[in-house]
Amino acid sequence: MTTQRYYILIFILGALTALGPFSIDMYLPGFPAIAKSFHITTAEVTLSLSSFFIGISLGQILYGPLLDRYGRKKPLYAGLVLYLVASAGCYFAPSIQALIALRFIQAIGSCAAGVVSMTMVRDLFPVEDNAKIFSLLLLVLGASPMIAPTLGGFIASAFGWQAIFVALFLLAFVILITVIIFLPESRQPDKSHSLKAKPILLGFWEVIREPQFITYAVGGGIALSGLFAYVTDSPMIFMEGYGISNHTYGWIFAILAMGFVCSSQLNRIFSKYYQPDQIVGGAVSLMVAISILFFVGLNYGWFGIGGTAVIIFIFLSCIGILNPHAAALSMAPFEKNAGTAASLFGLLQWGIAGLSAIAVSMFKSTTPIPLAMIMFISALLALVILYIGGRSLKNHPKMSQGSNVRVLH
Repeated sequence: MTTQRYYILIFILGALTALGPFSIDMYLPGFPAIAKSFHITTAEVTLSLSSFFIGISLGQILYGPLLDRYGRKKPLYAGLVLYLVASAGCYFAPSIQALIALRFIQAIGSCAAGVVSMTMVRDLFPVEDNAKIFSLLLLVLGASPMIAPTLGGFIASAFGWQAIFVALFLLAFVILITVIIFLPESRQPDKSHSLKAKPILLGFWEVIREPQFITYAVGGGIALSGLFAYVTDSPMIFMEGYGISNHTYGWIFAILAMGFVCSSQLNRIFSKYYQPDQIVGGAVSLMVAISILFFVGLNYGWFGIGGTAVIIFIFLSCIGILNPHAAALSMAPFEKNAGTAASLFGLLQWGIAGLSAIAVSMFKSTTPIPLAMIMFISALLALVILYIGGRSLKNHPKMSQGSNVRVLH
């Protein structure tokens, strides 16, 4: 593979990975305008975000068996077309109920892109390089939180919130054309993969039975849920709680996202000195400590908008460090049924994210205290799961061939 083709492939896979997050980040600044348009509260608008989380988590399990049966690109085409149709529907949504339903459908379409991207990383690159590839994908993914809120705020202010979905439609259309022209098929159709219920369930069970997968998919997913709780709650905290404009919110959101994106690139350095499991464990431990400080500090009035932003920046940076390794460690044991594994990984991550998004939105608070509580709970649970799973892996006779991992001690 030439250097040019290598980076083209990374860019396309990164764009596919970013489609779902971009669909979230871009319309966050439009929350006040949507609320005003439908004569509801901003808190009620968050239900459309929750429905997106639910759709993108449940949709994962649809694509795994399809990817293993029909190859990677045909199911991807179907998902992107569904996304385009739902985006057009969001533009014409006559009520918040319709928008909530259409966002659910849009999410089901977008999750095809994320599952295919993760599966193709496992198909096209050596397993020992997967963490590095996932870190590179985060560079492209980083365009979402750094560009999408600012762009969404500008579009909502200039043309109305409906225009945000025109922009998302155009983005998905460009990605679809790029995929058709430049993305190679990484796995030919395999008719031995049945689409009947029993073989599909057995395939999922085979993945779940792999202790390395369940440890890092669940542990990593719970750790990542703190990020999605922040994404859900940030419009309430910054625009209503601290009273900033949607334009300023877009810039703050972008700056905080730099912690998530830029820290992921430190993995190239950390990987020279530490094993993947050690990096994950260290990052989660720091998340626990910083979330305790955040929760205590808020209750004692230590943090204003600046202190809140700094704490969240550090927390997101830890997630940026651990996420590529958690993904790589989860996928390492699988080759033939990589599509099924990727879909289950996505289901766990987005499903847990959806629960955290629903949990934080239920508080309907304009202060960061509920967010701090969820950040602490998610980090602590992740640490416990990774520790227990790591101890189990230490005594497990079958370690993934070529995964180059060690267990938590």
